[in-house]
Amino acid sequence: MHVGKNYTFKEVILWTRRDILLLLTISAIPTILYQIFHWKWISLPWLPIALLGTAVAFVVGFKNNASYDRLWEARRIWGAITNFSRSWGMMVRDYVTNHHALNPLSPDELKDIHLVLIRRHFAWLTALRYQLRENKSWEAINLAHNKEYRNQWFRVEEHDNKLSDAIQPYLSHEEYQMVITSSNKAAQILALQSAHLQKLLSDGFIEDFRHMELEKLLVEFYNQQGGSERIKNFPYPRQYASLNLWFIKIFVALIPFGMIQEFVKLGENFVWMTIPFATLSGWIFTTMERIGESSENPFEGSANDVPITTISRNIEIDLMEMLHLPHDLKPFAPQNNILT
Repeated sequence: MHVGKNYTFKEVILWTRRDILLLLTISAIPTILYQIFHWKWISLPWLPIALLGTAVAFVVGFKNNASYDRLWEARRIWGAITNFSRSWGMMVRDYVTNHHALNPLSPDELKDIHLVLIRRHFAWLTALRYQLRENKSWEAINLAHNKEYRNQWFRVEEHDNKLSDAIQPYLSHEEYQMVITSSNKAAQILALQSAHLQKLLSDGFIEDFRHMELEKLLVEFYNQQGGSERIKNFPYPRQYASLNLWFIKIFVALIPFGMIQEFVKLGENFVWMTIPFATLSGWIFTTMERIGESSENPFEGSANDVPITTISRNIEIDLMEMLHLPHDLKPFAPQNNILT
């Protein structure tokens, strides 16, 4: 997520420079053919092109609205994960006690149980964010312009490190071996949490009501995980994305053919103004398309995504401090004003 200052004009130009060069070429070719080679017949009336541009603008707006909805839903999901995680830490601390215990434990032994439940929750957060950062064929993060921007301005932890290394410190050896071989590791970790709660209920460290409330939180974690997976695994429909892209390409290619005639009305030499104005018009449409493209997959690891790595670290700090446990964790600082 880009934080702090707005994107500078220089950053936008660098991000879209390939489009600009292509648009300059597309605008220059018909202009040169018209003016230098006297192909007067290639100019087109502006009205039908303008009508096409109006239709394309509606399609681009529809896609960008849908992409923003996906981004905003993802942010709401991870806001809910933050809130439920804090509730989990509070309930683990205050609900798991000796009050109904068959064999009461010392305060340090109870704190060890709290720590196991909390650290297993951190393992769930870690597994979930690694699953959400997995590369999908339809995602835009590995396109040339996005990859170049990412490599220059920021790094994504889940792309640079292995899940096995990140998750191992949070789990026992037996649990780690069970989880790492599972197809859905995050779901398996929540199942381990539920089994542990059942054991605590049997041993009297929680009673029925507290067990039910803690299980409700696990159900909420499943719900939020499912919401994240829905966005991750169901892309913006390809029929809309593909047709939208081709509509823009057709419109951008036609712009200079229509502008030629309009500038000729101002004078023969004004025809050269077609190149900058057609380039600018096409750049606006292609950049809007790129904005939608960079927003439609909010977990892929781009500069505009939900910063799930940062959110997970903040949750970890909150819960460690809630249980008064020593730690040396620090919030992640933005990399060139970008949080991941």
